[in-house]
Amino acid sequence: MTPSLIIAVDGPAASGKGSIASRLAAHYGLPHLDTGLLYRATGLKVLAAGDDLADAEAATRAAGSVTPGDLIDEAALTSRGAGEAASRVASHPGVRAALLKLQQDFARQAGGAVLDGRDIGTVIAPDAPVKLFVTARPETRAHRRWLQLTGRGEAIAFDDMLADIIRRDERDAGRGAAPMVMADDAVLLDTTEMDIEAAFDAARRVVEAARVRHGF
Repeated sequence: MTPSLIIAVDGPAASGKGSIASRLAAHYGLPHLDTGLLYRATGLKVLAAGDDLADAEAATRAAGSVTPGDLIDEAALTSRGAGEAASRVASHPGVRAALLKLQQDFARQAGGAVLDGRDIGTVIAPDAPVKLFVTARPETRAHRRWLQLTGRGEAIAFDDMLADIIRRDERDAGRGAAPMVMADDAVLLDTTEMDIEAAFDAARRVVEAARVRHGF
């Protein structure tokens, strides 16, 4: 049986993992899931219901109701508020459990898939033949996200954006059953000094090496 080309792309916020993952998916003709959108949608549902993001029961209930239709509003899902809400609800084990099967089913589809997030190579698809851990310095990541948000008209000071990034890193590194860690067999890709073209090329070379090793 031909193995499935599952590409797991992990890393912290604004590291470039989403852009790299989407380009890899297009290059190899694979479906792509930005798993962070599931948590952003969950956080927005909690807020829309008037519930507290710290309420594990409310957050788990919201996660269980997420559908593909909740992933369409890109502007809302990629806002600063949605990112903060996602980081907070993701700390609840019940939320992660509620979204686990959806992500695993996506990863296991025939032919393979590309998934990016923070626990893809360790929890969602630990047997993935290709694992990348994409990172960059906090200041670089904050600048990227600041440019993205201010370019859309969101008013935020760079120092506030950097504080957000550092706070999310600390929260994600210690969150319950699924802390943000690099899988033992993942390849580290630091994009601090790379533009997207260089980062994609480096990631593609990692995938090609894995394809040779696994006989794809």
